[in-house]
Amino acid sequence: MIHLSGMDASFLHLETPESPMHVGSLQLIDLPAGYEGDFAEDAKKYLSGRLHLASVFVRKLAMMPFDLANPVWVDDDDLDLDHHIRHVIMPRPGTMAQLERLVGRLHSTLLDRSRPLWEIYIIEGLQTGQVALYSKMHHAAIDGQAGVAVAKALFDISATPAPVKAPRANRRPDSSQLGMAELASAALSNTVQQYVKLIQSIPATAKAITSVLLPVSETTGKRSFELPKGLKTAPRTPLNVSITNQRSFAGRSVPLAEVKQMAKATNTSLNDIVLAICAGALKRYLADYGCKPAKALMAGVPVSLRSEGNTDLNNQVSVMLVSLATDISDPLERLAAIHESSSEGKKLTGNVKAAIPTDFPSLGVPSLMSGLASLYGRSGLADKLPPMANVAISNVPGPSFPLYFAGAKLATYFPVSIPGHGLALNMTVQSYNGSLEFGLTACRRAVPDIADLGDYVVAEHKKLFGLIVGQAATAPVAAPVAAPVAAPVAKKRAAPKKKVVAKAVRAAGTRAPRKAAAAKRAAALN
Repeated sequence: MIHLSGMDASFLHLETPESPMHVGSLQLIDLPAGYEGDFAEDAKKYLSGRLHLASVFVRKLAMMPFDLANPVWVDDDDLDLDHHIRHVIMPRPGTMAQLERLVGRLHSTLLDRSRPLWEIYIIEGLQTGQVALYSKMHHAAIDGQAGVAVAKALFDISATPAPVKAPRANRRPDSSQLGMAELASAALSNTVQQYVKLIQSIPATAKAITSVLLPVSETTGKRSFELPKGLKTAPRTPLNVSITNQRSFAGRSVPLAEVKQMAKATNTSLNDIVLAICAGALKRYLADYGCKPAKALMAGVPVSLRSEGNTDLNNQVSVMLVSLATDISDPLERLAAIHESSSEGKKLTGNVKAAIPTDFPSLGVPSLMSGLASLYGRSGLADKLPPMANVAISNVPGPSFPLYFAGAKLATYFPVSIPGHGLALNMTVQSYNGSLEFGLTACRRAVPDIADLGDYVVAEHKKLFGLIVGQAATAPVAAPVAAPVAAPVAKKRAAPKKKVVAKAVRAAGTRAPRKAAAAKRAAALN
């Protein structure tokens, strides 16, 4: 048996019928030229020979007696593939909008906890001739980074996959039939270990708290009390409400090269550009409903606690708050403000990262957390309490090369994620083979027209790209663009950082048109 960490198990305890805690993905697949087989059957055969490559597919939960402690993972020796791998044929005409609605409905239902916590749907009937693949897995078993590792089990880098070794015969006794005494003993032993880890982490935790609340002054070199800048409430919007179990979904793609070009031109990060695109799209979407908050929207951005090279299939994640600067009208100044807020959030997270626990004692916790989660959702507190964040925005790096499934090439790779009470919209982004794939998942009652928001994402990307790159849209941005940022910072420490960055951002957007105009005038004189 494998014990769930405190963080993994929290996704189980916080799950309610209104808040399913599974993550998923939607791929559009291009069938090979001239293919005339039964793709659903071929896919099922392909999957059946690869599921053992990732333990999430072949293990299930064993619950503790009376829910006294976190459950454990045990091997499922009787995997029912017909339950986990399903075939769906869409009605005509099979549009993308129909597919998105179908994914919203499939994503609304809870996973069966008596089985391994995953399902895969092979969806045919699209008018493009493509096949769609929708999968979902419980967040208790996987986070965004671990999801990339699972993708390696599902997909291949070639249309002709390399042979996969069959799993070793399991000669152990059926681990799913563990006795009550054995489970209770394991829970007690694991709880003791968790308390030991908690005590050992006290010095690191104390050091982290000191560095955050009593930072060292750059001028005096002394410590003084200071509240973190990011700790402030967000404005209330139609997105910050109690949710139902119904979901809406939209998937959109933008060129990754253009996003990288914008980041390089403005000396910001790719994540800053993603946040700026989402900020502009949200500002437009909320304005459609007459919602124009005076305060800036805040994003809850997941931050990985995973050390480099760690591919454990568990959750190692925290959250930082980033201002989306939607109170600023100018898109370039907004990007500069987002860059500043994001930098502050990363600095704060870096100071406390080592002290954030991913495992903690669980004795008596399951029933308490489940009860509180149910009370929070049904009491409508999310409609009354001031929100700390308005939206969840996550950016997950994915493969930069094409992937294949059962010999067919993946054309897109849209993430499907988790909205929650008080955060009715989740905007998750994943890079794949030269594209940035935006997956927008929401409560259908709170965001019924999510396709409009998806269209705004694409429109804001084009708008920001035009402002930053301008007439040089087809040419790489010159490397020296970053120089103006460093000089003012070195000479004028007192100058507000966002003004410095904004100057560089705006310079990147005006330099190319000026060069083009100068060249045009020179040509006229000659």
